[in-house]
Amino acid sequence: MFKAALCQVRGSRLGHIENYKEDCMQSVRRMVTEAADNEADIVCLPEMWNCPYSNRAFEDFKEPEQGETWSFMSRLAAENNIYLIGGSVPEADGDKIYNTCFVFNPIGRQIAKHRKVHLFDIDIEGGQRFCESDTLSAGDTVTVFDTMFGRIGVIICFDIRFADFVRREAIDEGAQMIFMPASFNMTTGPAHWDMTVRSRALDNQIFFAACAPARDESAAYVSYANSAIAGPWGDFKAHAGTDEEILYADIDFDEIDRVRSMLPIVRSRRPGLY
Repeated sequence: MFKAALCQVRGSRLGHIENYKEDCMQSVRRMVTEAADNEADIVCLPEMWNCPYSNRAFEDFKEPEQGETWSFMSRLAAENNIYLIGGSVPEADGDKIYNTCFVFNPIGRQIAKHRKVHLFDIDIEGGQRFCESDTLSAGDTVTVFDTMFGRIGVIICFDIRFADFVRREAIDEGAQMIFMPASFNMTTGPAHWDMTVRSRALDNQIFFAACAPARDESAAYVSYANSAIAGPWGDFKAHAGTDEEILYADIDFDEIDRVRSMLPIVRSRRPGLY
């Protein structure tokens, strides 16, 4: 058994790039340190936690791997002796920018990297319009890694919409828990957030943790917030509101075996037919 923590942190309200990023880092340091002090073993940050959620900001705030934010997260993991699922940040790689989650072990070593595979390009009548592909490039890998507690997967936000992709991590690659840095908005969040988080956990009979930024009504892009952790029965183990908070849940991977033995969805699959 281990304790997972999701840091539902609010973005900075400072305008200048350096000030904004530094303010975000201070908030993240405070929350991660508090989570570690409360005996969290794996801590997750939200999607694009170090910059505003906009195509212009992705360009302005981009950094290479092993840049300032990468180094900050590496130190934070080591200082607190935790696994850190580093939310996501705009990663510069040559002339491309990726929505990237870096993962660090308790000595601060990078052990995984997930680039968002499915870019958020939507145009909802009467609601949200956003096109990540105007600025970002798509990743092309499934991301699963081993920890001292078990096998963990990572996806980012819109990736959750693709059940086959999540199933690849959970069933084919053996992830017992998937962490998802995300930032659903006020159109898609109320409609689909809780339903989709619970469904991906239930579909695959795994633990699923979705970490979002806190809601800021003054931001150009307003996060739905509501970070949540669901279990293999499809029930919520923990659920946040809209303000800044740290969400905790005790995770027991033995529950996966118990649920799968009672309700043999995974064992009864017939992939040759579909």
